[in-house]
Amino acid sequence: MQIYTAPADSSGTIVLDTTLPALFDEAVDRYSNPKAFNQPDGDGWKTYSNREILDAADEIALGLLEHGMSRGERIAFFMDSDLYFVMCDFGTLIAGLVNVPLYTTYAPENLVYVTTHAEAKAMIISNAEMLTNFASWADQVPDVKLVVLAEGEASGASLPDGVELTTLEALRAKGRQRRENAPNEPDELRDQIDAQDLATLIYTSGTTGQPKGVMLTHENISSNVCSALPTLGALGHQEEVIITFLPMTHIFARTLTIAHVAWGHQLYFSNPDQLVGHLAEVRPTMFSTVPRVLEKVYDKVNLGVMEATGLKQKIGRWALDLAGEYDISKPGGDVSGIKHAIADKLVYSKLREKLGLTRVKTVASGGAALRADLAGSFTAFGIPIVQGYGLTETSPVITMNTPTNNRAGAVGQPIPGVEVAIAEDGEILTRGPHVMRGYYKAQDKTDEVIDADGWFHTGDIGEFTADGFLKITDRKKALFKLSTGKYVIPQPIENTLMESPLIEQAVVVGNSQKFCTALLFPNIDGLKIWAKHNGVDASASEEALLKDPKVLRHYEDLVANANKGMDHWTQVQRFTLVSELMTVENELLTPTMKVKRRQVGEAYDNQIEKMYAAKVSGNGHGVAAVA
Repeated sequence: MQIYTAPADSSGTIVLDTTLPALFDEAVDRYSNPKAFNQPDGDGWKTYSNREILDAADEIALGLLEHGMSRGERIAFFMDSDLYFVMCDFGTLIAGLVNVPLYTTYAPENLVYVTTHAEAKAMIISNAEMLTNFASWADQVPDVKLVVLAEGEASGASLPDGVELTTLEALRAKGRQRRENAPNEPDELRDQIDAQDLATLIYTSGTTGQPKGVMLTHENISSNVCSALPTLGALGHQEEVIITFLPMTHIFARTLTIAHVAWGHQLYFSNPDQLVGHLAEVRPTMFSTVPRVLEKVYDKVNLGVMEATGLKQKIGRWALDLAGEYDISKPGGDVSGIKHAIADKLVYSKLREKLGLTRVKTVASGGAALRADLAGSFTAFGIPIVQGYGLTETSPVITMNTPTNNRAGAVGQPIPGVEVAIAEDGEILTRGPHVMRGYYKAQDKTDEVIDADGWFHTGDIGEFTADGFLKITDRKKALFKLSTGKYVIPQPIENTLMESPLIEQAVVVGNSQKFCTALLFPNIDGLKIWAKHNGVDASASEEALLKDPKVLRHYEDLVANANKGMDHWTQVQRFTLVSELMTVENELLTPTMKVKRRQVGEAYDNQIEKMYAAKVSGNGHGVAAVA
């Protein structure tokens, strides 16, 4: 078994035996930044230095201890991903507590399960609205005896008897008083923390079964911080401006946020609803995202070109097509420098200005697979995209592309300190300080994924290219077997289908069947624009639009084009158009936007049965739509 490690010229470093508060302490000492933290405040921003937030974290730590919390106990976070989350994260860690972030999108039964399973004794809640939510299931988590409200007044919520409700400000006031009486206690608390101590329990959303509590230590995360962030390029410190909008309940955003804190960067906290406006205000030099955000931006650009007319549409289409040819692995993208300069002046520069990305140096994409065409197109736009790969269980980064060594369709090379190998069945294995301690209260499940030699079995299928870049082909659980005996990896054709601006989501099915079929979830806005230009009534209802013969023929053509170049047994022969998108809310996507294939199969069982039962006539290219 060949073992792959970081290239010799990697800019990351292996740092072990370091706690997370130590990273913050060093940042304050070395990279003092008066504008380190920026929280939305009305129409503007409230700015704090990194020294102020470190002091606040000390107060939170002492305040929690004053309220009777003990080292090693668990405290749940039912919080938005903002300054208060970061403040409380470091505060609980300094106190020696283990924090347990809860997905704010979870149904109450899942919130109860995670809080109970983690044995949380306290909970920090962002605001009054979320406090009301908690009050509706508080009687089902009797171990929670302390509730801290980050913003607002601690009143109006009816909590069970015996539950103390306080505000974060009141908690900090108790911490300040305790520090006045014992000025050395914050330092003493730090001395008690070991790098191998448990820092956080993060419950994986999972596509099947109950969530599992991933136990991550200080060293798991700190080693990843020091190895991964420098690979993003030549980093400054106080001068770097970061916007963060991803949920810190996920380890991807959490680790990168801690990394930005450690480097003394300026952090601006946003959210998906405010992101467009905030990008224009902040004009970040760097940020992290998930592919879904990039897909939506690209689709909006594409739809804008579709809607344009005359010369404007021709120039826009030419510029997008040129971006689609951009090869990020080659100097200048292997496209004509003159053509690219013209496209940049006419189209790309205006796009950067509109998005607020006029000074962005690097965008890190993670959390899911990024379509190869998007990596090239955005880089051609002057918005360099680097994709990485990892899991909650690996803190999370395993491999990462760099701005100077980048491959579309690949997830990079191992970061320093990390080993990667491919098992005989194609599964990706990894070993190193980034691998979790295990699943909480589930040694049997831990033993299933971490073998005797310390290799963590990721559940992903992949391969290394000749020049040492990892490519993910699919999830092991996503593989299915046709009745013909052929195995199908659905992700490649799904990704190809979703390259069309008219297909928002795609799920290929066919387990134990003779051939593959697909559920296609159209981009309705894009379809209406297409309809307007192709003789179809764009004002018709969604139902009527999706049954229009001309629309169905167009989707047949899209599927036929996606089939080209695919192994014949993986090609989609029939499909159904589904109007309602898969979402976290309808429980067809996990909070990390992965498809719950079993649930999708159950939800659309009738449509899938119809695709296999239907008698369809030939259409010239072997693809048929099934209403």
